Amino acid sequence: MLDESTRGAILRLEAEGHGARAIARLLGISRGAVKRTLRDGRAEVPPLERAEKAEPFREQILELFATCKGNLVRVHEELTLAGARVSYPALTAFCRRHGIGHAPARPAGHYDFRPGEEMQHDTSPHEAILGDRPRAVVTASIALCYSRMIYAQMYPRFTRFECKLFLTDAFGYFGGACTRNMIDNTHVIVAAGTGRDMVPAPEMAAFAERYGFEWRAHAVGDANRSARVERPFDYIDNNFLAGRRFADWEDLNGQLVVWCDKSNATHRRHLHASPRELFVLERAHMKPLPAWVPEVYVLHHRIVDTEGYVNVNRNRYSAPWQLMGRQVEVRESKERLEIFEGPRKVASHKRVLEAIDARVIDPAHRPPRHEGVFARRAVTAEETRLGERMHETRPYVVLLKKRGRGTTRDLRWLLRIVDDYPGGAVRGALEEATRYGMADLERLERMVLRRVVRNFFAPPGGKPRNDDGDDHDR
Repeated sequence: MLDESTRGAILRLEAEGHGARAIARLLGISRGAVKRTLRDGRAEVPPLERAEKAEPFREQILELFATCKGNLVRVHEELTLAGARVSYPALTAFCRRHGIGHAPARPAGHYDFRPGEEMQHDTSPHEAILGDRPRAVVTASIALCYSRMIYAQMYPRFTRFECKLFLTDAFGYFGGACTRNMIDNTHVIVAAGTGRDMVPAPEMAAFAERYGFEWRAHAVGDANRSARVERPFDYIDNNFLAGRRFADWEDLNGQLVVWCDKSNATHRRHLHASPRELFVLERAHMKPLPAWVPEVYVLHHRIVDTEGYVNVNRNRYSAPWQLMGRQVEVRESKERLEIFEGPRKVASHKRVLEAIDARVIDPAHRPPRHEGVFARRAVTAEETRLGERMHETRPYVVLLKKRGRGTTRDLRWLLRIVDDYPGGAVRGALEEATRYGMADLERLERMVLRRVVRNFFAPPGGKPRNDDGDDHDR
């Protein structure tokens, strides 16, 4: 088919008096094409009108497209089973021309940014191999719009706490912040509204005020507005994560920072420089970091349970056992988890990033072995009286409790022995029973009686002697 310029030349030459044979020879085309153009009498190319093989099955195609969830391979298979003689290329071309399953292409926008004017932040789900198995991770990335400098980290989840942790690290990496931070309409930052009507959450607004920037959200569906940060996600997935294995989260994010350094130093042909070189100019126009950057942490209020733990994000951290049943404050920061009783820090643990039902224990938070249960018990009146009457009974009372014999009945039995028998005999029996771990009170009483007989009822011709070494007459 002749194009519009050739058709116009044919009509112009015919108007100047040239015949069809001469026009065909001058333009190097066939006389038939010249005659068809002269019969049509216009330079515009006529529309191509021909029947489409799939047109008679239009309603069936629309119905199958919905039933087969947009899979044109399945649509073609069902059409073939129904007797339609339509090839797969003809079906896809028909759907493309009539907008079935194909959204019309929209032109991409172009945005120019001055140095330090805007940065863009977003997140994307990825899969990384940690240890010996793949894990779902959330990749957080931020890009400077002028220089294209990027910084990225990965987290098991992404809440406002992780968002503030990430941006704090990113601003430290860049040495400052841009005037505006463009985001999508994520609930992590947005409290209400979308696009221009977006209202950030109070804590995120306060965070932005600290670093001197403002939040902006693009219109819903206008992802092209944040293309500076959207584009690197595919690069991270197909370059950084491709073929790499990581020991743990610390190893993963450490290698990602090294990868960002390498990417930022790579020359970009369309920029005629590397992002690191352009950043030299942009750095002078960015907001400087505040003189003091407080540590980012999230505050939890917990009650120490009966096992001496506090539960944070499905992980349990030990607290001093004396605080069981009491309310404490737990501060969860980037790397540590600290427990406070009022203004005083009573425990500090390494933070577990994933919710894996882990138990983090500090041995100093547990009582000495065999003393934890008994030390927490209230001292009974019998135990107090035993200590006042004869302090040598205290080690034996501990032995009774350790062997499960420290009941009120046993303590009263021991108190009767102390009150009824001479002190010297009782002390000797208690010392021997404690040394050999004998917790049988009946046997203890027999030991006391043997000492009483031996010391106070001397054989004929002998003089009785008590356990204290004093001679006396009965």
